Amino acid sequence: MEKTYLPQKDSLEQKWYVIDAQNQRLGRLATQIAMILRGKNKPTYTPFMDTGDFVIVVNADKVEVTGRKREQKLYRRHSGRPGGMKVETFSQLQARIPERIVETAVKGMLPKNALGRQLFTKLKVYAGPDHPHQAQKPEVLTVNTIAGEKA
Repeated sequence: MEKTYLPQKDSLEQKWYVIDAQNQRLGRLATQIAMILRGKNKPTYTPFMDTGDFVIVVNADKVEVTGRKREQKLYRRHSGRPGGMKVETFSQLQARIPERIVETAVKGMLPKNALGRQLFTKLKVYAGPDHPHQAQKPEVLTVNTIAGEKA
């Protein structure tokens, strides 16, 4: 009888990837990022282990949405006080904190448990084209090239 393969923590190799969010659709980008964070793109994927890689997202302020979501999509947060509900549209939040849009989309696609919280710490999102992770030698990863557009 063959044993099931189980990756050991010390044998796992975690890479760093840079993804440019400029002109990318939010949902399609977030699914690719969530898949890399979980490690589903690797043959060593194990559902209950952190086998994923680190992801750096740059140009988060240039992420796109289709249709009328720019005015209709709402982001809610509550201060914890009575009457403390704050509601912002996509365009308002993109002007104020563009990183939070990508973070929220990816976080919603990760497991809602301790593993999901651990995976979320491996996501680094930046509004502009620069990031402070050059020492990790991240690979540039191209995802979801839109038809008719140069990669």
